[in-house]
Amino acid sequence: MGGNFQSSTCEGGVISNKWLGFVSAIWVQAIAGNNYTFANYSVALKAILGLNQLQLNNLSVAKDVGKAFGLVAGFASDSLPAWLILLIGSLEGLLGYGAQWLVVSQRIRPLPYWQMCVFLCMGGNSTTWMNTAVLVTCMRNFPKNRGPVVGILKGYIGLSTAIFTDVCSALFASNPSSFLLMLTLVPGIVCVAAMVFMQPVPPAPDERAETEESNNFSVLNILAIVSAVYLLAFDMSGEHGVVLSRVFAGFLLLLLAAPLVVPAKLSLQERFSGDAGSNPRTSFWKSSEKQVKEPLLNNTEEDAVGVGDSLTVVTEPPPPPPPPLAESMRQIARKPRIGEDHTILEAMQKFDFWLLFVAFLCGVGTGMAVINNMGQIGLAMGYVDVSVFVSLISIWGFFGRIGAGSISEHFLRKAGVPRPVWMAASQVVMIAGYLTMAAGMQGSLYIGSIVVGICYGVRLSVSVPTASELFGLKYYGLIYNFLILNLPIGSFLFSGLLAGILYDMLAAKGQKVDAIAPLTSTGWSYANSNGLLAGRHNNLYVESGKTCVGAHCYRLVFLVMAGVCLLGFGLDLLLTFRMKKLYLNLCKSRKAKESQHIREKL
Repeated sequence: MGGNFQSSTCEGGVISNKWLGFVSAIWVQAIAGNNYTFANYSVALKAILGLNQLQLNNLSVAKDVGKAFGLVAGFASDSLPAWLILLIGSLEGLLGYGAQWLVVSQRIRPLPYWQMCVFLCMGGNSTTWMNTAVLVTCMRNFPKNRGPVVGILKGYIGLSTAIFTDVCSALFASNPSSFLLMLTLVPGIVCVAAMVFMQPVPPAPDERAETEESNNFSVLNILAIVSAVYLLAFDMSGEHGVVLSRVFAGFLLLLLAAPLVVPAKLSLQERFSGDAGSNPRTSFWKSSEKQVKEPLLNNTEEDAVGVGDSLTVVTEPPPPPPPPLAESMRQIARKPRIGEDHTILEAMQKFDFWLLFVAFLCGVGTGMAVINNMGQIGLAMGYVDVSVFVSLISIWGFFGRIGAGSISEHFLRKAGVPRPVWMAASQVVMIAGYLTMAAGMQGSLYIGSIVVGICYGVRLSVSVPTASELFGLKYYGLIYNFLILNLPIGSFLFSGLLAGILYDMLAAKGQKVDAIAPLTSTGWSYANSNGLLAGRHNNLYVESGKTCVGAHCYRLVFLVMAGVCLLGFGLDLLLTFRMKKLYLNLCKSRKAKESQHIREKL
């Protein structure tokens, strides 16, 4: 980070600025879930470009492939400041979604298919820069509360889909063109505001400060839950008039601004106490510099726990004398143990890394297929407007993320329960969700959307801190983005290949029908590239072509994905068994430190 900038902000109150940075991270995450909104405008793209289902699904794969280039953001996070990473992400999103808006709003003629793939890829990649900037910075600022940090941030990124969808529905009647314009402009505006506040700040210096942090996270959890319930109530309350919809949008903005109460309270406390924190300002600044350059997991603190008998709980010993040259060379050559800082190459040499990677693929890859195909799944089951299902996945995904982050942290602290236990549980519930949607009963799509949303959220929320506890925080930005490669891989396997091919096969056997979805764009009509008429008719967006209708269209897809989740369940159980000692030792280490702190007070 820029030294002058940080120094000036630190002088205004380190603790309040630290939390102001976290609130700005919440805002970034609240607008960074645009990758999950493809279903809101996918039918419009399909008709305008004249695509079959496989081609449309490959567009969604191109969007998710953008996350594969998140490795670049991971490398950059080791050397670039957070504000620059946010700037890169916002500019890339402006180009990627801006081009899609020009096509859907018909301000330009449809672009060639390969160019659309490039722009969707850019839009998908833009969020990796935003996510990397806020996650890496906040987990380094709050290393003792990783579960709540990830739960809240990932929760808001889950809510972002519902925020965009409901605001667009309230203000623009679910117009795909207006929706894409929001995705083009809003993230850039929020990121520019967050650039002012995102900076590395030292972690809590003592047990009292950690307790205060936990209390503040509880407040933010409550505010996030209120926002989610508010969005859910809007979605489930049916049609709304223009006035009520605008009132809803205004109050939603107030709820998103509500987390500012935490830094505001801390700022008032600092002003009246005349103290900017537990340590002098100069020590905070020096600690901030040290924080960026040194690993946050080391063998003398609670987070550095090995597996097996090699672990001992230690306090800060006096620095040993410099070792001989031979001993120094042996230390350099020694491979890090689980719980210590790993480079990405060192992590990839561990069997546990690939267990986590493949199990993650089974959960989020299949969930991504449902999210990307929700527009066509809804049409196949007889729903013209699928925005309610998109919002349900988003909102219940929030509950999964925020609940899993806090619950896993609680049981880890109290009993040393390994986090992968919760990942295994989510796989079982997701299997039930896929079987429900495969049955095709009335209301099954509502139930399936809720179940997939919860389990997808749990998976994302728990996997992130698990990776940091196994492989450290020093190179976490790159390790996180490598895990996120599962999103484009899963999208390609389960959405681009499995769902796309099977759907087109069934559609080819069916009758020629009209696929419709809402659109309130300007009137137009022209033949698309497949020679089929696509246009606006009676406020509906009409594409004439072969479309599969019925629960059977995606039944085999859901059954295959249920089998994949069963495989993921087995891998999660194996990882839980292998990491049991790690988490028990981590729990013992934390309790020993707490006991030592109590004795010091006495």
